[in-house]
Amino acid sequence: MKNRKIRKVFKSRPVIEGAGVHLRRVFGNSEVPLFDPFLLLDDFRNTDPYQYIKGFPWHPHRGIETITYVLTGDVEHGDSMGNKGVITSGDMQWMTAGSGIIHQEMPQGDDNGVMEGFQLWANLPKSRKMMDPRYRDIKSAQVPEVVTKSGAKVKVICGIVEGKQGPVKDIVIDPEYLDVTVPAHSEFVHETARGRTVFAYVIKGKGVFCNEKNPFAYDAQGENYFDMERDPYIHNGTAVLFGDGDQVTVAAQGEPVRFLLISGKPLGEPVAWYGPIVMNTEEELKTAFEEYRDGTFIKSGGKS
Repeated sequence: MKNRKIRKVFKSRPVIEGAGVHLRRVFGNSEVPLFDPFLLLDDFRNTDPYQYIKGFPWHPHRGIETITYVLTGDVEHGDSMGNKGVITSGDMQWMTAGSGIIHQEMPQGDDNGVMEGFQLWANLPKSRKMMDPRYRDIKSAQVPEVVTKSGAKVKVICGIVEGKQGPVKDIVIDPEYLDVTVPAHSEFVHETARGRTVFAYVIKGKGVFCNEKNPFAYDAQGENYFDMERDPYIHNGTAVLFGDGDQVTVAAQGEPVRFLLISGKPLGEPVAWYGPIVMNTEEELKTAFEEYRDGTFIKSGGKS
C-alpha cells in the first residue's frame, strides 16, 4: 500500500468573523482548489468570553454544508426551519444549507468561560446546490469510539473504522470525519480511498506525519515565512494536507497527539463564493443576494 505524503502544511491564522468572534482560520477562500470539496475550516477555541460571546447572529447560507464540532462549552443554534437548541461538549451539528437557510450560532462557553470547537464548510455539487435544507444534531453519546491495536482512540463521527460506523450518513460528498488521539510512543495507520482529498488538523500535542522527519521536505504556510516551527513535528493549530495514496500514518513521540482526520470526494467544479453563499457562477451569486434582499431566499422549510 502506498503511504500518503505531506503535500503542504498550514498554520492557522487569526481572523475576526461574525459580530466580533476572534478565531483562527486554518484554510479558506484562497485554498479552495487544494481542499476541494472543503471550503473553510475555523478553530474557535478561546478562553476569553469577550472574544466570542457576540457570536454569529442571523445570517443566510446557500450551496454548502456547515459542520460544527464542539469540544468544550455550549453553542446555541436557531434557524429558519424552526430548529432550536444547544450543542454542547462532544456534540456536532451538521447543517445542509442547500437552497437556502437563515440561522444563528451563539457560543456560550462553559462555566469557566472556555469555548472550544471547530467549524468546517463543505461544498455541494451543482446538482445538489438547491436541495432542500436539513439539520442534524448529533449528541456525543451517539458517536462510537474505537480503540485500535496500537492504542489509538478514534471517535467515528462520519465514516467507518474497524466496522464501527459514525452516526452521520447520506452526505453528498461521502466524507469521513474522525477525532483521533494517538498515545505517546504509538503509531496510527488509517486506510484512505485513492482520489480523495484528505487532511488532518492537530488540536492537541504534536506528532510526526507520514514518517516525514525532514521539515524542509514539504511546503509550509504560516502567518509569515519565519513563523513556522521547523522541527520534525506537526504542532497544535496546524493542518496537514496529504498527497494521494492508500493510507496515512501518524506517530506520537514523547506525548500524545490529537487531531481531526477529514476526507471527501473532490467535486472539480467552478466555485463562486461571496460571504456565506457559495455557488458555481457569479450570476447565481447575484440571484441569491437579490432573493435575500427581496424576501424570497427561503425555498423550503421556513420563512425568509
